[in-house]
Amino acid sequence: MAGKLEQLKNNLEAALGNRIVSLTQALGEITVVVNADDYVIAARTLRDDPRLAFSQLMDLCGVDYSTYGEGAWRGKRFAATSQLLSMEHNWRVRLRVFAEDDEFPLVETLTTIWANVNWYEREAFDLFGIMFAGHPDLRRILTDYGFIGHPFRKDFPISGQVEMRYDPQQKRIVYQPVTIEPREITPRVIREDQYGDLGRH
Repeated sequence: MAGKLEQLKNNLEAALGNRIVSLTQALGEITVVVNADDYVIAARTLRDDPRLAFSQLMDLCGVDYSTYGEGAWRGKRFAATSQLLSMEHNWRVRLRVFAEDDEFPLVETLTTIWANVNWYEREAFDLFGIMFAGHPDLRRILTDYGFIGHPFRKDFPISGQVEMRYDPQQKRIVYQPVTIEPREITPRVIREDQYGDLGRH
């Protein structure tokens, strides 16, 4: 396996060259980070270069790094991370791009390269607020159309912003501000003297 990963690493470096911001190998997987300006070109190269042949995009998800490393992270806040598969070579790679603007995260769409990324990008937009320039139909896919905010962002309140209930007078569902008091629950740990000791009774 190590030889195959080394070959993939060499092929990635040869094909992408200075478009690679970082290339890391850990736990038998390779992650390539590229700049937002090189994102689409790098993705097309990963698909079309016969040394790589990543014909399938298996997944794309958003990531919010705002609390990564317990606040030690100093890079960009939002990233789009794709999992790619080459059936021809039987290997995988993770492609990551960071949005340049934390206030308005924006990267190019990959729908012109892998059509199935359409709904994955919609999910990343819905849950993280990452915009995909050139996407043919960028709208919410999991939350309600009237939903405010992006619930997978680290600063989104756990209780949410609004709650809904059925109003018998209006005979319809209504939205109202959340009535749950925000609180932090710290579990109480109780240990008995013989806790976990199965040999003694």
